[in-house]
Amino acid sequence: MGRAYQNRKESMAKTAQAKTKVYSKYGREIYMSAKSGGTDPDGNLSLRGLIDRAKKDQVPSHVIEKAIDKARGGAGEDYSPARYEGYGPGNCMVIVDCLTDNPNRTFGDVRLAFTKTKSKIGTPGTVAHMFDHSAIFVFKGQDEEAVLEALMEADVDVTDIENEDGQITVFTPNTEYAKAREALTTAFADIDFDVDEIQFLPKTTTPVEGDDIPMFEKFCDMLNELDDVQNIFHNAELPDQ
Repeated sequence: MGRAYQNRKESMAKTAQAKTKVYSKYGREIYMSAKSGGTDPDGNLSLRGLIDRAKKDQVPSHVIEKAIDKARGGAGEDYSPARYEGYGPGNCMVIVDCLTDNPNRTFGDVRLAFTKTKSKIGTPGTVAHMFDHSAIFVFKGQDEEAVLEALMEADVDVTDIENEDGQITVFTPNTEYAKAREALTTAFADIDFDVDEIQFLPKTTTPVEGDDIPMFEKFCDMLNELDDVQNIFHNAELPDQ
């Protein structure tokens, strides 16, 4: 699948002033994971992965603990996932994942980002079939055979495994995330994930050129400014990538 996946997900933390939004997004996601799967990271592998990812993104411990405490107390907001699909500037394909306590507001906000940038929001399934919904694990290592063996012994469905420049990349279906993570952390006690998450990986890419480039940047900025937006996935191929 190649390393192109790294360019297909919009980063939420482009500037220092965006950090508070990153904290809020992580806090919301950690709260929902703890509320649905339990507040103990040892028993909730999705939560453990989120916490590890948050720490790598320099989210303060008190933000993480507050979200877990809120879930433990049983009170708090009731968020639900919402996914929007469509075509962005240059006719690239886009998937926007949200957590919202007001679906009507969120849809209106996301639709505005599409319409203000000459883009077109579609119905569910419009572009999702052109992406693979995958769990991705990247970590330092050389022995891909040992990694593959550990995953197979745990009965994990491995889509692909790569070994490049001293880094191993494992792709599995998104539904295998928890089982794959547990298998890797059990087999390799000192494993440190550089990437540990679920993404939508495009099956094809769309070149975005000329005037569409600043429009694409505006589109992503408008979406990233929305508190309800958690992740943006796309298949845009920009000239500097």
